[in-house]
Amino acid sequence: MVKPLVLVPLFLFAGLAIAFLVGMKNGDQALPSTMEGRQAPGVEVTALGSGPIITQDDLKAHGVKLVNFWAVWCQPCRVEHPMLAKLAAEGIPIFGVHHKNRPDGAEEFLSELGNPYAKVALDSGMMAINWGVYGVPETYVIDGKGMVVLRWAGPITPDVLEREIRPAMAKAAAN
Repeated sequence: MVKPLVLVPLFLFAGLAIAFLVGMKNGDQALPSTMEGRQAPGVEVTALGSGPIITQDDLKAHGVKLVNFWAVWCQPCRVEHPMLAKLAAEGIPIFGVHHKNRPDGAEEFLSELGNPYAKVALDSGMMAINWGVYGVPETYVIDGKGMVVLRWAGPITPDVLEREIRPAMAKAAAN
């Protein structure tokens, strides 16, 4: 016969797992960004391979663009990758900031999943700090004047794309 106390850890784990899944599905932005409505902070990155480096001028260029912080070890970054590829195929420039990881890992990641980024670079962590990044993935919608319209913490899912990102892109295009 199983003692009831033996089942307590199982029930605790199941409860935590359910709470985690519900929290991820809701996409709660409990940590608001102080960057929204302000000029995008500085770009402090190094080149990834021989590709072009992201500059402040890229963020101030005409039109809507996204800045996406990601990392090789980040499973939610893999989850959102098809949505980034979809936006890139629509002609939305996405600037990828590979957060605190090795360059070869980033190149392998992009080789495996495809590269949706107009430009991608490496961040030692300073750019993420200046942008107020809490974790990866995080995506910022930037307007044609270099202003942050939206910060989205977490993966961009199909629902998030339609409910949050596209309306922010429309707002950015109107600015």
